[in-house]
Amino acid sequence: MNPSDFSTLFELLPIGAYRSSPDGLQLRANPALVRMNGYESEAELLAAVQDIGREWYVDPLQRRRFLDLMEADGRVVNFRSEVHRHKSRERIWIRENAHAVRDADGKIRYFEGTVEDITDAQRALLALSASEQRFRTLTEKAQVMTMVCDAAGTILYASDAARGMLGIAADMLRGQSLFDTVHAEDRAAARAEMDRVVQGHGEARELVLRYQHTDGQWRFLASLATNFLNEDAILGVVFDFRDATERKRAERAEQALHEAEGRWKLALESTGDGVWDWDIATGVERISRRCKEMYGYADDEMSDHPDDLDRLTHPQDKAAMLQDRQNHLDGLTPTYQNEHRIRCRDGSWKWILSRGMVISRDAQGHPTRMIGTHTDITKRKTAEALVWQQANFDALTGLPNRRMLRDRLELEFKKVDREGKQMAILFVDLDHFKEVNDTLGHDAGDQLLIKAAQRIRSCVRESDTVARMGGDEFTLVLSELDDDGQLDRILDAVLSAMSALFQLGDEQVYISASIGITMYPGDGSGVETLFKNADQALYAAKGAGRNRFRFFTPALQEAALNRVRLANELRASLSEDQFYLVYQPIVSLRDGSVHKAEALIRWQHPVRGLISPGEFIPVAESTGLIIDIGEWVFRTAAAQTAHWRRRYDPQFQLSINKSPAQFHNDAGRQHAWVEHLAEMGLPGNAVVVEITEGLLLDTSASVAQQLLELRQAGIKVSLDDFGTGFSSLTYLQRFDIDYLKIDQSFVRELVPGGTELALCKAIIVMAHELGMQVIAEGVETAAQRDLLIGAGCDFGQGYLFARPMPADAFDALLAQNTKPQTDGS
Repeated sequence: MNPSDFSTLFELLPIGAYRSSPDGLQLRANPALVRMNGYESEAELLAAVQDIGREWYVDPLQRRRFLDLMEADGRVVNFRSEVHRHKSRERIWIRENAHAVRDADGKIRYFEGTVEDITDAQRALLALSASEQRFRTLTEKAQVMTMVCDAAGTILYASDAARGMLGIAADMLRGQSLFDTVHAEDRAAARAEMDRVVQGHGEARELVLRYQHTDGQWRFLASLATNFLNEDAILGVVFDFRDATERKRAERAEQALHEAEGRWKLALESTGDGVWDWDIATGVERISRRCKEMYGYADDEMSDHPDDLDRLTHPQDKAAMLQDRQNHLDGLTPTYQNEHRIRCRDGSWKWILSRGMVISRDAQGHPTRMIGTHTDITKRKTAEALVWQQANFDALTGLPNRRMLRDRLELEFKKVDREGKQMAILFVDLDHFKEVNDTLGHDAGDQLLIKAAQRIRSCVRESDTVARMGGDEFTLVLSELDDDGQLDRILDAVLSAMSALFQLGDEQVYISASIGITMYPGDGSGVETLFKNADQALYAAKGAGRNRFRFFTPALQEAALNRVRLANELRASLSEDQFYLVYQPIVSLRDGSVHKAEALIRWQHPVRGLISPGEFIPVAESTGLIIDIGEWVFRTAAAQTAHWRRRYDPQFQLSINKSPAQFHNDAGRQHAWVEHLAEMGLPGNAVVVEITEGLLLDTSASVAQQLLELRQAGIKVSLDDFGTGFSSLTYLQRFDIDYLKIDQSFVRELVPGGTELALCKAIIVMAHELGMQVIAEGVETAAQRDLLIGAGCDFGQGYLFARPMPADAFDALLAQNTKPQTDGS
């Protein structure tokens, strides 16, 4: 059973509440009903009651009447019955209000309702009926007992009704003092009333006192006293007595009920809840002090009209709140429950859980009274909102995240399909963000992302969505595009905004953005398909030089498939010996000698032929295959170096390229390199590891530690393609670099007096001052060589000297330039 079927409010009701089966089994009973039947616990009651019809109702046919009403109307209202207190078999009168709960097929599953003990009221009603009958036969059975007393209270006369009220014959009362029959605690009030009447002060008034019956019981009698004949000389005081015992019992029962309700409200308020009590018949709603305090009001600052409290309900929540309440008033729900916001006195909004239930209805079934509570759930709602915010929005930029983006896309798909328009999905990636992040730190990187998000948001329309996918990648959803002009304007605006200066504290930063675009429905359907399309277009934009946009095309799809096929074929390339190394000499510009070379990998595909490293190396890096390929390059190059050092030149040095991906996934492999060189009898300086500038920008401890290990093992480090990235003297000073390689883009444009020559000279001077030697790449003419020699460059590498060649050709080159060693190898 669902625990929520019986709320705390339901359990604490001062009247009985139950659930029973159609065949007469008791299923649930609240504490009030358990006590009414004379039991200590619900379990004891449920175990004892086997058939409600036979065991509870005094008239067994009353159960049949109850079932007939339920079958016909689905409920009973003010159903009065005489029943047994189940355990003691004492007979009492009760009033039931109940309804039937049915399953999906309309069959009654169970009944649930309330039971109110109305024994005193019923007996009073019966007594009243009897009194009326007695009044009609007053001469035979007078309802009123009349006494005449003198001023001292001696009974001079008593009517025959005395026997019924006090259990004594009238003639036996004559001569006795009236005060002897009054309860000791009430005698003072009786004497005061006698004195007042004797002295003729005021009108006659009713006085209810306790009088002793001959059976020893005390009866409440209501009396009216008048001055006999209203003369100055008091002949006597006339008392008319009516039996008020049942009335007093009813009043006491009512008082007990009020006290029980007070205790119930106190119990609820002690939990921090506010209590409300709505008298529907009069339209008055009593609100507890705690409830008012919850909203910041003093005790006298809130009216007792329910509409006034409803006006404080948030407009967005009011309709649902009123509907839930009406459903319960109409008997459609067993209890009322709703969560909504209420405006406090200071203007703030507070989330509350309002619960309640109707506790009485009139003869027609209309609700007459409803009670309930308000529970402050603002903290819970705030926590839920925070969880939702964190689940759907990027914490740094405040933009929707990938999850929220997917939800919005599904809605946009339906809208586009319905309106027959088109939608663009843009992947925006910040160019060179990693360099900025690594150079200036993560705080600056975060500032850049926040500012970039703000700029992108300002470039699009209010109806468009800007989301952060993670890292430095954003996604734009441009919906309801009527023509290409709208899209072109947004693309131009985003590219311009991203290429403008970013001021990050004291630092000025310039970046750009690459954009990949796919269209819906033209390019496909489904979130994953469109994301894949936009990613391929972004890849093409970056490959074309960045700071531009590219639309998805079938050709891009084909290129992506080619990359996938290439990655699959790469996996088999090592085991099938499809790779080989070529070697390009690094020539001393001082004397033209060759003591160094760079090892370069080549892939001879069995079907496609020779595949350029520029095509397969990025694929190898993105798939992680570069790790195994790099290991093969190192071991092959080390063996070749050992051969050439033994045969031609003990100082020969071979350079190999090491990808940043190898540094980030080292797993101890570099240490194994050092051990492998030692096993081959090679010193560390037999090998030069070539790295890119981007690696030096990586601030991770792992990369710095690996560069230090290279230095400690004697392995030289060469910085490749210097001048093309985010060059900084800071990292040149921080790390031990042995060789600086000037990128061929500078060498290619060398002319006397040119800017490139001035830059090359500056690089060479700087490198020498830092203890590095300089290698110029891409030397293709004698003029370039001579200018580099004049600038003080140490080494040259390029087609002027030799193209990359297989090992046997390089072996012949070394044989021409050096005298072979005598080891016979």
